[in-house]
Amino acid sequence: MTATIQAQIDQLHQAGGGRLIFASGIYPTGSLVLKSHVELHLQPGAILRFSDDPKEYPVVVSRWEGVKREVHASCIYAEDAENIAITGFGTLDGQGQKWWQVFREHPEQLAYPRPKLISFDSCQQITLRDIRLINSPSWTVNPILCQDVTVDNVKINNPADSPNTDGIDPESCKNVRISNCLIDVGDDCIAIKSGTEETKDRVSCENITITNCQMLHGHGGVVLGSEMSGDIRHVTITNCIFQDTDRGIRLKSRRGRGGIIEDIRVNNLIMDNVICPFTLNLYYFCGPKGKEKYVWDKNPYPITEETPQFRRIHFANISARNVHAAAGFIYGLSEQFISDVSFQDVSISMAKNPLPGKPAMMTGMNEMSKQGFYIGCAKNIQFDRLELVDVENPFHVENSQGITVDRSLENGRPLVVQGDFT
Repeated sequence: MTATIQAQIDQLHQAGGGRLIFASGIYPTGSLVLKSHVELHLQPGAILRFSDDPKEYPVVVSRWEGVKREVHASCIYAEDAENIAITGFGTLDGQGQKWWQVFREHPEQLAYPRPKLISFDSCQQITLRDIRLINSPSWTVNPILCQDVTVDNVKINNPADSPNTDGIDPESCKNVRISNCLIDVGDDCIAIKSGTEETKDRVSCENITITNCQMLHGHGGVVLGSEMSGDIRHVTITNCIFQDTDRGIRLKSRRGRGGIIEDIRVNNLIMDNVICPFTLNLYYFCGPKGKEKYVWDKNPYPITEETPQFRRIHFANISARNVHAAAGFIYGLSEQFISDVSFQDVSISMAKNPLPGKPAMMTGMNEMSKQGFYIGCAKNIQFDRLELVDVENPFHVENSQGITVDRSLENGRPLVVQGDFT
């Protein structure tokens, strides 16, 4: 059926555009290429069921984890297209189970990286609306170098133990709007990226809004990085619920990546049963070269274009309950402090029977439980109307400056800060 569906897409494109409607039923198919001015519309009960045979996925050149290389085309792929859409209350089923098993047990059998469910490269005016996305072979939605992307009322479900099945990963994109989505996946729910140090063209990811979404079971609710070499800026995250995600808002990078994450606003969130609600970590070690000394060394290095930076990040009106490891983890580089971070009207209470965990992926990090904010190599960090409940140590601060705590409570009493945080 692949050839039949593709022929219909091509005919609509050649005629100037149109809508391809799938009535209720199951449509087995391999990889499809979406073309300009074409909308795929799946009516309720319609299922596009994608093959798990690698032969059904041609090899294309696109980004994989920030680097251009040969990869399997996604289940639905587009390149240099405009005004494209996937809509309706039907389902895209990536049938990822076989892909996950091979990746876990025989990764050498994968000649190319696994397909993504949806990936658009260098496209503009993209709409995904009302669709259900399940069992993605790897990342679920990955627009790359795209502009004007709308993802609205989309439901994504991949098993909690499925490898690298991120929900929505805008990469070096501009003007992205993600709203009203339910994302339950095996890796990061939403991850904003802009390439690694190996990415030839450094293109920023900016003007991103995320609102009215619910995140479940992912490694992070909303994650920025670790691929951030092209910069990430102008991101707002509002009115979301994170349930059982490992971490809540997570910023991660390391030496060698370069790039800046700046001007991030996070407001009106509820989190429940997370390891750590806020993680800002510049010693993240996962990925190529992540175990080398220059990544984990706490001694200062010269500041170069390979030195990443986090700055101007603001959190407000956030409640986190049943937190296990720590209220927050902020750790910059010895030579490049994380700077200008504020927390206002933030309430955090620890789990009664916490499971010890690591708030961040960082060499030498020990498991902890019921800790407050762990801060290192940071400056100008402000807490106003912070409430901490059942923490054993409200603050651990090292090699930092300008840490201020105002009008805050610990277990219902004024929070008394020990030590000099100025």
